[in-house]
Amino acid sequence: MILAASLETPLGPVTLEAREGVLTALHWRGGGEGRSDLLDEARAQLRAYFEGRLTQFDLPFDWGQGFQADVRRAMAAIPFGETRTYGDLAWALDAPAQAIGQACGANPLPILIPCHRVLGANGLGGFSAKGGVETKVFLLRLEGAASLLI
Repeated sequence: MILAASLETPLGPVTLEAREGVLTALHWRGGGEGRSDLLDEARAQLRAYFEGRLTQFDLPFDWGQGFQADVRRAMAAIPFGETRTYGDLAWALDAPAQAIGQACGANPLPILIPCHRVLGANGLGGFSAKGGVETKVFLLRLEGAASLLI
């Protein structure tokens, strides 16, 4: 059974989904009314993140499988306030940078698995979340990585 719970953030409402004890998705909309210990903790950690009190999420995720899981784990390993390029991850995972970009765009847990910390070699790159690149810039500024954007 999939449970969903929403919370209001500076970027608007988001809804977290969980199934079988792991978080499976973060959607850029409201509407979830579910309750569980996991969803309550995930909402608390997201609130703390947006308030500047949390720099690393400690939650169980559905990482996916294969290459997608490898990319998601590589993104999760990027420290708060730091960035990497698609090329950096491509080199580390021995994969084409375009495949890294596609995997970032398919990340079902944005913010929590920080795809916003992955940049293009000569710019921000894309961001598939609501608000696009402006949302990416907001998250990077929140983390103190704004100097990297100049």
